[in-house]
Amino acid sequence: MTELLTFILCAYGLTQILVYGKIFSRLRPKKGKLGELANCPMCMGFHVGWILMLLSPFTELFSFDVTVFNFFLLGGISSGTSYILTMLFGDDGVKHEHKLD
Repeated sequence: MTELLTFILCAYGLTQILVYGKIFSRLRPKKGKLGELANCPMCMGFHVGWILMLLSPFTELFSFDVTVFNFFLLGGISSGTSYILTMLFGDDGVKHEHKLD
């Protein structure tokens, strides 16, 4: 369970840096399909997930078999959790909306 939580936090952090990080703002495409991918935490999260799967044999933080099945599962876990965490947390902390009746 600890490995999965570590994977999720790594995926979220990397996704945040790639989608919103100032360091990549000049490299990040703005238009077209690549622009959509580069600015979407759900899309980028999927790709971060399978890339982390490929990197797992080189780290002691988590260990996943490199298989086609894990490609989709870890991509999906990374995509979903990165999106959820992005919707919950922003630069100013926990996001919340006030609805006026």
